[in-house]
Amino acid sequence: MIRPIQFVLLGVVTSILFLNACTGSLPSASIKGPSTYRQDMDLVTGGFQRDYRVHIPSGYDGSIQLPLVVVIHGAFDTAKGMERFSGFSDLADREQFIVLYPEGIGILGFLQHWNAGHCCGKAAEDQIDDVTYLKKAIDDVCMRLAVDRRRVYMTGFSNGGMMTYRFAAEHSDMLAAVAPIAASIGGRPTADAPQWCIPAPQKPLPILIVHGMDDDDIPFEGGRSRARKGERTFISVHDSAQFWIEANGCKGSPALSGLYHGAVEVQRWDHCMNACATVLCKVKKWGHRWPGPYFTAQLPDDDPLLDFDIAEMIWSFFKQFP
Repeated sequence: MIRPIQFVLLGVVTSILFLNACTGSLPSASIKGPSTYRQDMDLVTGGFQRDYRVHIPSGYDGSIQLPLVVVIHGAFDTAKGMERFSGFSDLADREQFIVLYPEGIGILGFLQHWNAGHCCGKAAEDQIDDVTYLKKAIDDVCMRLAVDRRRVYMTGFSNGGMMTYRFAAEHSDMLAAVAPIAASIGGRPTADAPQWCIPAPQKPLPILIVHGMDDDDIPFEGGRSRARKGERTFISVHDSAQFWIEANGCKGSPALSGLYHGAVEVQRWDHCMNACATVLCKVKKWGHRWPGPYFTAQLPDDDPLLDFDIAEMIWSFFKQFP
């Protein structure tokens, strides 16, 4: 007799096997889009064999090198989930770029996290080397597909945004621009732990920082999470932005603009080293959710954020920096 909890676990395992069976590995030749593949890697970290998802845009035939956008899921999510709600695969089909969706480590393919230095979950507790994993995943995609290495970009949400911050600092030589969403450059896991912060980046790097003003999980003003309680604290968005303003050698006051009837406030520093624009995007009355149509299409008709799509904004930013 299968007990309820055993039945649930059996269902979870069956679902994972089914999903993996439905997403094949990249073929060695004649790769066509649009299609998303799951690719195993010859890499084990912390006892986990690593893999990733990659979306090939419509019209791809390997004859032209395309940009690569790395899109990193948040805590308790998956690469498949990130592909679904971020909208980047549909955007890639329209704009002609490849999307890499890295896969964190977790339980039975769920509840996945990244070791972003100060956060989160088992990945941080076990000091999983996710920086090396991301580097090798990018290299693997570039080896298998026609990628323009001068146009590799990275974005991520929440814990994935923290991972974006960390990778950008430690491997800025591999990236053309980044866009961390709802994240922080550091913090403390416990009250008695030393504060951790990403290191100084190797070189200036264009960056678009996006954060909801009503985020209770990773508060805009920093400090403890109002949603999750506990002792963990985060460096504020202001201090995270200031870190990159200084790293990019930006001078003067930012140019100010508003979008969506003022619901999105944008500060942009353009007078930076190597023309590395540094942008802070504040989304008013927005919490800890991906600011895209998966969520914004459900807003009331009179909400100024109706149909707001951060993926479009991110790609418009990335395109400026080849």
